[in-house]
Amino acid sequence: MKTIDCRGLACPKPVILTKKELDAEEDTEVTTIVDNDVAVQNLKKFAESIGGKSKMEEKEGFFYVTITKTGDRCIISDDDKNLVIFAGTDKLGSGDDKLGEALMKSYMFALCEADTIPKTIVFVNSGVKLTTEGSAVLESLEKLQSRGVEIMSCGTCLDFYNLKEQLKIGAITNMYTIVEKMNNASNTIKL
Repeated sequence: MKTIDCRGLACPKPVILTKKELDAEEDTEVTTIVDNDVAVQNLKKFAESIGGKSKMEEKEGFFYVTITKTGDRCIISDDDKNLVIFAGTDKLGSGDDKLGEALMKSYMFALCEADTIPKTIVFVNSGVKLTTEGSAVLESLEKLQSRGVEIMSCGTCLDFYNLKEQLKIGAITNMYTIVEKMNNASNTIKL
C-alpha cells in the first residue's frame, strides 16, 4: 500500500495524485493524507466514481483517506465521443475574477489529467487569452494537445484583443469552422 502526502495541495491535486497511484498496476490501495474536509469528500467521490471503496481516519488534525480499487471503471473511448468544449471566457464561473482565474486553471489541469478528453476545445472572446503568451493554463493545454485534442482560437477575437502575434498553442480559426465543430459534436460543454 502506498501513502501520499497531499497536505496543503489545492483541489484537484489530491485526487489526481491518488488516481495516478491507483492507475499503476501494482497499486490496488492508496492512503492519501489531506488537511481539509473538501479534499476528503473529493477523494470519497473519486473512489465511488471508479467503483472503489474508501475509508477515512482522522489523526492529529489530518485526514487519512484510504481508497481500495475493486475493479476498472468503464470509460467511453475518445473514438465513441465527439466532445467539444467551448471556452468563451478566460475565467470559470462569474463573480470574483481572481477566483474565476484560479478555477479555470484548476479545471484545465484536471481536464488534462482526465481519462476522457474532448476532441476539440474552441476559444472565443476573452477565452483566447488562455491560448496566448503569459497564460496560466498553457502547460495543461500543451498536454491536452499532445494527447490529440484540437485547440482552436477565434481569429476575430485574437485581433480584437491584439493577441494574434502572441498565440502560443493551437490554430487560428473562424466562426464558420466553429459552427461546424459545434454542430457536429455529440456533446458541447460551455465554460
